[in-house]
Amino acid sequence: MGAIVGIVGLALLPGRALDTKGGVVVAVLPFVIGRYENRRTAFRFDAAGARFGTVLLPWSDATQFVVAEPPGGRQTLIGARLRSGATPPTGADVPPPHPAMPAPVHVAVPRATFDLAKMIRKARAYAPPHVRIAFAGPSGERVAH
Repeated sequence: MGAIVGIVGLALLPGRALDTKGGVVVAVLPFVIGRYENRRTAFRFDAAGARFGTVLLPWSDATQFVVAEPPGGRQTLIGARLRSGATPPTGADVPPPHPAMPAPVHVAVPRATFDLAKMIRKARAYAPPHVRIAFAGPSGERVAH
């Protein structure tokens, strides 16, 4: 949030000199909001595929999404299993393997903010029918959707 205030403040300086502060703020504001949203969104579904941060995994490369909640942890792991022959998307930071996560591409989100029901609703809205969501627990995996 501090970065947003700083950027808006910097945008006001040239506006002050040119007496056009409203125009500069209006021009800069969408960029600032978009940058902030991309930075804070670890995972989401949309019409093009699944986004891990700012990296897009197209629907054609995904076969399954896996949700894991490591025991004693404060994070939920969300991962993607790729179709045979697919590689992680360009720009994806493939994290080191986690014992609770069987998928190669994954992100960690705060457990307190993760909503499996919402993830399933979004998958139904955007994902092709072949894509499934599985929950990986200590006793194995089960289909969540």
